[in-house]
Amino acid sequence: MTTGLLLITTALKILFILLVTVGAFAPMLVWAERRQSAMMQDRIGPHRAGIRLPSGAADAFRASVAPMRLGALGAGGLGALTLLLLAYMWASDQPAMLPASPAELAAMGVGLLALGGLLDVGAKIHQMLADNGGNISLAGLLHPLADALKFIFKEDFVPPKADKLLHSLAPIVTLMPAIAVFAVIPFTDVLYLEHWDAVVPRNGVVADATAIPMQVANLNVGVLFLFAIAGTGIIGAAIGGYASDNKYSLIGGIRAASQMVSYEVALGLTIVPCFMIYDSLRLEAMATWQHDNGVWGVCVLPITIAFVLFFTAAIAETKRIPFDLPEGESELVGGYLTEYSGMKFGMFFMSEFIEVVGLAAVAAVIFFGGWDLPFVYRDGIDLPGVWDAQLASFIMGVPYNAAAPGIDATGIALAHWGVLAIGVAGFLGKIVALIWFQLLTRWSLPRFRYDQMMQLCWKGLLPAALGNILFTGVVVLLGEGALRVAVWSGTAVTVGSLVFFFLPAFKRDPRTVGTAQPAAS
Repeated sequence: MTTGLLLITTALKILFILLVTVGAFAPMLVWAERRQSAMMQDRIGPHRAGIRLPSGAADAFRASVAPMRLGALGAGGLGALTLLLLAYMWASDQPAMLPASPAELAAMGVGLLALGGLLDVGAKIHQMLADNGGNISLAGLLHPLADALKFIFKEDFVPPKADKLLHSLAPIVTLMPAIAVFAVIPFTDVLYLEHWDAVVPRNGVVADATAIPMQVANLNVGVLFLFAIAGTGIIGAAIGGYASDNKYSLIGGIRAASQMVSYEVALGLTIVPCFMIYDSLRLEAMATWQHDNGVWGVCVLPITIAFVLFFTAAIAETKRIPFDLPEGESELVGGYLTEYSGMKFGMFFMSEFIEVVGLAAVAAVIFFGGWDLPFVYRDGIDLPGVWDAQLASFIMGVPYNAAAPGIDATGIALAHWGVLAIGVAGFLGKIVALIWFQLLTRWSLPRFRYDQMMQLCWKGLLPAALGNILFTGVVVLLGEGALRVAVWSGTAVTVGSLVFFFLPAFKRDPRTVGTAQPAAS
């Protein structure tokens, strides 16, 4: 790879990371936190920030709702009928009776369904705007923008006796490591530049193409770099509390330093079993191992245990509820953040949310296969059986032939860029799911006492992580058979945990369906 190409691809990857983390996920997290906070505390929530449209716009939006809904119903219905007709003809193997080629009808059906969906969403947005009197609030999504403007123009207050250099340096020291963590996280498989629009082989390395790893830096000490760079965030909280000339800030800084140093040890030990099984420190190699073996790490018993321990320790590292003792509003006002305002506070605020995204991204790679998705391979999609290839043949209007161009005997061939795009979408979807779980934890658990939090680390997580390392060593020494048993048992534990977790959501609460009784007089 030439130096120019290396610089261009690196710049594009950095831009992608900044857009995803700082530009998309962090503001969305702010919005989600505000909405959930308002719901829990029975407040109005982020609905005030908006753009007021000229008078009469609300009536115009209201008048357009009915035609748009009618159009959505017509387009969606016609698209569904087209696809049903196509499916019937495919099942009866009568493509000659179709009025057009199967590919054209499939494109028309999908297009009509998409048009119907767009019109339906548009009708709902117009209805919402009409109900808001012509005020565009985008369900509160403008609030993060309003917050950013407020941070920029708000007074930057510094206590008179504070250490001004350290006070200014602390937010930067906290924010930069949170972003730098993403340098070693791969967001999809390797790009073979010269074959970006061709189908590449499912296995092996494409020798006659320039391989561009889809991460900023593919270091051979990837996970160690991650821990080293993330550990410097401790310094920011500590010096922020020290430099503020405030007792509450100092106590908050001391709490943050002791908490993060303690959990840093436990955090590192929790993922040692992953090194032992994946046999690599590279994050991209960990994702590749899961892809090649057809099983996500979370379904291998030692790594299943490691995931629970890692996620607990990582939430403590981000200093979020139930581990938010360094801030602890009811005890320390705002902890090490007490004397911060304006953009400095905004940087602390943003770094916390970027850490949440970083935690989700690391967990997605180590435990959930990174970009790997079921039935998606480097050369395309391979569903069980051959019916996917038969469907592709039908849509292309050719008899099924495993040797036909564009149809592989084992699935539907896709261009290299398409497979990479699916991988990126899958990786981002896993990040969203893990962020959602963190938000759920944040609003479900009460704050620990400080001694409870330390006991959980030194008497709970640390011994459990050491025991899991010993268990993993036994599995590795016993060989392939023991690893196979670990996969089956880990899959059973994971599936059982998911059922246990989601089952209450499908149960009807009898308290909500009973008939209200009149109050006793």
